[in-house]
Amino acid sequence: MISHISGTIKSVLEQAIVVEIGGIGLQVAVPQESLFQLGNCVTLHAYMHWNQENGPSLFGFTSELEKAVFLVVIDCSGIGPKIGLAVLGSLGAERFIEIIQSGDERALSKVSGIGPKKAEQMIVHLKHKVAKLLDKGIKVTGSTQITHWQNIQEVLESLNYSRPEISATMSHLRESIADSSIPFDNLMRKALGFLAKNK
Repeated sequence: MISHISGTIKSVLEQAIVVEIGGIGLQVAVPQESLFQLGNCVTLHAYMHWNQENGPSLFGFTSELEKAVFLVVIDCSGIGPKIGLAVLGSLGAERFIEIIQSGDERALSKVSGIGPKKAEQMIVHLKHKVAKLLDKGIKVTGSTQITHWQNIQEVLESLNYSRPEISATMSHLRESIADSSIPFDNLMRKALGFLAKNK
């Protein structure tokens, strides 16, 4: 099992880089090739994926969080590494976690290869897995706000609001609140106010 790789960047390709290690050039698939420059030394968290038709492929990530999110995504039924890279490339690891925790199907469905139905399935399938990632101590810069979204959703579920009501409320909160540091109590009041108006 390859845990990480370190070497010099010899080529930058589309969604991949070639890293030279001890005279051997390894092609490594990455979410955003624009982050890498020729000649730079790099250390990546690595994952080797085996495909029955194409054999092994090597994937590299700039952080432990990126790798953890990639593994969670490809663990979802019907989702392969290509979509895993697309998720990280277009959303980033932290934004993806926030989207799953807040149930933002619309934002997830904008990723190439993920339609509205697949986005809904992924959120249902991955919600608890993402929560476990956070419980394990994976470091996320915006973890306080992500926890707020998760807690609001859980409170609304415990109050027996329906899934469509909760989804509409979370969408309203995301669109109407620009300040990401707003306290949980204020978010909760806004959520309940929105639900009361739309009863």
